[in-house]
Amino acid sequence: MKKKLAAAVLSFSIIFTAIGAGSAFADSKMDKVIDKAIGTKYVAGGVSTNGFDCSGFTMYVFDKIGIDLPHQSGSQYQMGTAVSRNELRAGDLLFFNTSGKGVSHVGIYVGDGKFAHASSSRGVTISTLSDSYYVNRYVGAKRIMSTSAYKTVASDVQEDNDDVQ
Repeated sequence: MKKKLAAAVLSFSIIFTAIGAGSAFADSKMDKVIDKAIGTKYVAGGVSTNGFDCSGFTMYVFDKIGIDLPHQSGSQYQMGTAVSRNELRAGDLLFFNTSGKGVSHVGIYVGDGKFAHASSSRGVTISTLSDSYYVNRYVGAKRIMSTSAYKTVASDVQEDNDDVQ
């Protein structure tokens, strides 16, 4: 199971690299889930396509590719490995301090300086990381799958990718 999950995440990363990281809606499983959620309204505590909050959205997307995340941005921030902005790859979680009290918002990096998230004012949307609002509130990024896990499954991406549900 872990091999298949890693393959799905690796496939997501490879697709973005192959297309120049310019599209938030490539043919990866994660992008299909994000694409279907775009426009969903914001609902505090929401974890479904009936309405999402930010961590409910990331939890939902990752659940669809078989990765469990807790339902709280601060708890999600405790997971994975920190990555710098210049090392971001599609699928990394991005964290922001929008409340003035530490990590309070999370989104999913989709490439080309953009991320998908559940905005309290716009619902599920794609935003630009360079927007001054997010630049001033950026806390950091976390990679849920380690680089070594990506390398371990690289040769199995094609055969395992179709099995991920």
